[in-house]
Amino acid sequence: MRQSISSIGSLLATVLLASSPSVPAADAVRPVLLYSRHFNAAGESRYLHDGTYREILHRLSQEFEVRVNDQSLNRESLQGIQVVLVANPSDKAVGTNPPPHHFNDADIAALDGFVTDGGGLIVLGNQENHNLEIEDTNRLLARFGLQFTNVYTDAKQIVLSVRVPLFGGLKWAYYTGNQVQFLPGHPARPQALISNDLSQKPFAGTRDARGALMASAEPGHGRVVVVTDAGWLTDDALSGRGIGGVAIKDQDNFEIARRLMHWAAHTVAPPPSPKNRN
Repeated sequence: MRQSISSIGSLLATVLLASSPSVPAADAVRPVLLYSRHFNAAGESRYLHDGTYREILHRLSQEFEVRVNDQSLNRESLQGIQVVLVANPSDKAVGTNPPPHHFNDADIAALDGFVTDGGGLIVLGNQENHNLEIEDTNRLLARFGLQFTNVYTDAKQIVLSVRVPLFGGLKWAYYTGNQVQFLPGHPARPQALISNDLSQKPFAGTRDARGALMASAEPGHGRVVVVTDAGWLTDDALSGRGIGGVAIKDQDNFEIARRLMHWAAHTVAPPPSPKNRN
């Protein structure tokens, strides 16, 4: 049996971060965001809901009903969910724990159907030394005309043009990653949401390749987003403390994430709360 990733119950139980007093009234209708840990290795401490992703999920819970679990994804478990977030699906086992679950045919079919019917799927990956599983993840992403590649860009601040849809004028603190490749002519219409701007140089390192760092596809009635960095949503990134010796203090990462989640969920993002401004 798959090992629990929470000390308070089997399969994490559902985490309702919306219990915070700063959250809207309980009867407010909010889209449901599922942070799925089904594809993360037992013992993997990066990007935990009560670890480095604590702040982002807490702040999102002001506008979403946030759930966290490691249950398998199927028609029943996806019922009532508007957007699924998967961060850095694991390749190998951690320590003496059992090997992690990779995307298989059943998972791919379930997520394909979920998105086609109008659901949102966001996959974040950190391909460099973060135990990211690529082969089976790319089998899933191929359904939407997207693929992770091995072309890297080092940490940098990307100031987005006001002409960029969805994120115009915002500043993205990007903490190193690879690129997303598009499968030409794919019916899901893959495209770049944020492309690397070569005129804006990395804060550290020399890798700086042309291409998409955040991409989307719109199969059927749904929306898929792939981002080639999972660290940009961590507590250290949001606070400006930085990652790996690089601190990008002037950034709008939470606002980018907030708009992205609403877009994937087909909901309209309300004006940001003063408490949520970076």
